Amino acid sequence: MKIKSIEPIAISLPMLKPVIMAGEEVRRADNVLVRIETDSGLIGWGEAASAPLMTGETIESIVSAVHFLNTTLLGRDPADIEGALIAMDGRMYGNHGAKAAIEIALHDITGRASGKPVHALLGAKVRSRMPLLGMIGGGSFQGDLDEAAKKKAAGFTVFKVKVGVDTAAKDAERTRAVCKVLGSGMIISADANQGFSTAEAVEYVRGVKGAGVDFLEQPVMAGDLGEMAKVAAIDSTIAIGADEGIHSLADIQSHHDRRAARGVSLKAIKLGGLRGLVAAGNLCGTLGMSVNLSCKTGESSIACAAALHAASVIPNIDWALTLTHTALGEDITAQPVPTAKGHVDVSDRPGLGVDVDEDRVRHHRVHIATRDVA
Repeated sequence: MKIKSIEPIAISLPMLKPVIMAGEEVRRADNVLVRIETDSGLIGWGEAASAPLMTGETIESIVSAVHFLNTTLLGRDPADIEGALIAMDGRMYGNHGAKAAIEIALHDITGRASGKPVHALLGAKVRSRMPLLGMIGGGSFQGDLDEAAKKKAAGFTVFKVKVGVDTAAKDAERTRAVCKVLGSGMIISADANQGFSTAEAVEYVRGVKGAGVDFLEQPVMAGDLGEMAKVAAIDSTIAIGADEGIHSLADIQSHHDRRAARGVSLKAIKLGGLRGLVAAGNLCGTLGMSVNLSCKTGESSIACAAALHAASVIPNIDWALTLTHTALGEDITAQPVPTAKGHVDVSDRPGLGVDVDEDRVRHHRVHIATRDVA
């Protein structure tokens, strides 16, 4: 079996409601699907979200990168995923989102061809049912309280409040109110998406002390480990997590060694695919770091199914799993990844376990002009 074609497809999906975070408002989800077809007619799908503030990639750059990588991959055995990763790195630096979308599609094809679920290609499954992280990020005080109550009633036990969108004092006030609505026995986090200065982050941490916040994600600019460590030293009861600052195993090790973070948010688009995601999860297990395994806001059931498979094999996801397809107004699979009562079960069907509706893909497709590069 050989790779016959690789097609990047830019799509724009409606959100049920906007997600407001520091530096970004997601009102539509701009993603790129990768459709790989083999000479036997087997088709696999991958996906990567546009994330200019996280990976530096847009839908235009992802589409162009996939086109550029075509010549390296056409005619290859899709099951040689390691070889494909080496070949892609040899042809193009970075572009982890584009490479992740291709790599996910190769896993989907390989699983379908072998009759195995993707998680069986990644390692031994250690969990079948996982708690989901409920996002609270509407930017409105009362709206966030209503969303927290709604998600708690639906069975969620892990939550994340988007902060860094107002003053540190007002964000702390809103977070305390959310914590009061949620009550005890929950895991509650906040995510600043690099939106605080160090002084603001310190003010926020002190403002939510004792309210029930378990961890604060990416309070200051990614890569500034010294300032991350300063915030981490303020209150030992509130762990600091890193997200935008994590793009490699070396980043995880550095945050651990500098005491800049006690946990991380792992995404396939940052780490180049599922194998990078699993390697990062395994390293966190060795280092004793907490893990939230996450999709980017607005990714469909393709990327969410992929993340779910990876989450089932890594040592821990004590900061839960974040799937974002539930925030979409419309998915592009015949049946979205099913969730219930704040939890999700991993599929044992071959491949990713989701079936793409190509009519829906065509409906949401955005045509991107591309050109050949050197």
